[in-house]
Amino acid sequence: MTTSTAHYQLTRVCFQRALAFIYLIAFLILVNQFRPLLGEHGLLPVPLLTQRISFWDSPSLFWFYYSDVLASVLAWSGVMLAAIALAGFSEKFGIWFSSLVWFLLWVLYLSFVNVGQVFYGFGWETMLLETGFLAIFLGSSETEAPKVVIWLLRWVLFRLMFGAGLIKLRGDECWRDLTCMIYHYETQPVPNPLSWYFHWLPPAAHKASVLFNHFVELVVPWGLLVPGVVGYVAGGFTILFQSILTVSGNLSWLNYITIVLCIPCFDDRFYSKAFPFVKLPQVKASGYIRKGVLISLTGLILFLSIAPTVNLFSPRQMMNASFTPLHLVNTYGAFGSITKTRMEVVLEGTEEKQLTDATEWKEYEFKCKPGDIRRMPCLMSPYHYRLDWQIWFAAMSSFRYHPWILNLAAKLLEGDRDTLSLLANDPFPIQPPKYVRALLYEYHFTNPEEKKKTGNWWKRTLASEYLPPLSMENSRFTDILKQFGWKK
Repeated sequence: MTTSTAHYQLTRVCFQRALAFIYLIAFLILVNQFRPLLGEHGLLPVPLLTQRISFWDSPSLFWFYYSDVLASVLAWSGVMLAAIALAGFSEKFGIWFSSLVWFLLWVLYLSFVNVGQVFYGFGWETMLLETGFLAIFLGSSETEAPKVVIWLLRWVLFRLMFGAGLIKLRGDECWRDLTCMIYHYETQPVPNPLSWYFHWLPPAAHKASVLFNHFVELVVPWGLLVPGVVGYVAGGFTILFQSILTVSGNLSWLNYITIVLCIPCFDDRFYSKAFPFVKLPQVKASGYIRKGVLISLTGLILFLSIAPTVNLFSPRQMMNASFTPLHLVNTYGAFGSITKTRMEVVLEGTEEKQLTDATEWKEYEFKCKPGDIRRMPCLMSPYHYRLDWQIWFAAMSSFRYHPWILNLAAKLLEGDRDTLSLLANDPFPIQPPKYVRALLYEYHFTNPEEKKKTGNWWKRTLASEYLPPLSMENSRFTDILKQFGWKK
């Protein structure tokens, strides 16, 4: 028995618990949203996808068989496994049980992401998968924490932060003239209540925040690769930066998992001072089999890192891309360009059979995205309303580039309960509407004077029609719906 190599025992404990919390949030989202988004009768049904792709294109347990019941069972299984890891039980029954729990979490989430299509195309999905894969090899409380895995996790954090910094320098000019933050808080996918206050900070504060962004994403990451105090400082700056982002907007668990990746920047010397009441357990030194596994893991990650590293320094840098269908080593980046104007798709329905200029239209309200100008922006992070996010992207271009919106309209016309569960309200509780349409509005935060006078958080101006009035009696519309598995 030895404790001489237990330099990351507390680091591992903190990291595993924090990552388990992220997994728990991710699987709870699956429990609540997967069926209406991607189920057998969802907006983008998984069975239709698996008919068009091979297993090797997108490895998933659902490639062999899919049903909503199976998806629910696997999602709840993920919830239970994450709870086991969060409580620490996964580490109390030996290294093989620990590895099995983390392996199952990774396989289950990979299976959902690889059939999730646009609703699971975000950078934090691949970030969780890459981080979760490395967690398989951290071991249990009775084994020494492998330093090589700790440093591989820091390598993930480096690519994440430095990639985000480079994509900004190569992207929108506002990152170079220091004006991006003047627009960001208002135009980000889903603002939170504090976003309004951040938006109305003085221009000098916005410019200073861009400079701080460049410092943390371009200079600080190099310190993440240095042990000791330098790594502490780099990790501390990164945590501070991510904390600011967390309170200024709803970016799902992106900022949370980045903070989790900062945990390996601190060793047991730091954590023993932070948690003096925790005693380090005695651990077993790694045997030959485990050493061989860790050497193989390191070789695999270094080999797979070649393409992401080349991409990192490429003038045509890709953002949030995977180079293998297993998402083992990825490239990251966020907000390479900043939208200067907030456009919102607003869905409406009517019970009237004949449309006239006097037709009364009722709005559908989403869970969190801006709609009613009087409603205070919501706080949802680290949770994620996937439909709210995706329709933010849809507002940037025609519905022809986002055909799932047509299926969304059809679901509203049918009064589909699963789909309506993704929304904040149902304006037609008795019977579904006869027509559904979508309008495109330009949204802006009210200024302090307007907010004080009206109480409104937003003001909006009609820009154009996004979707014309649609009904299930329109044969052209129903023909299009057949691509989503709709049957008359």
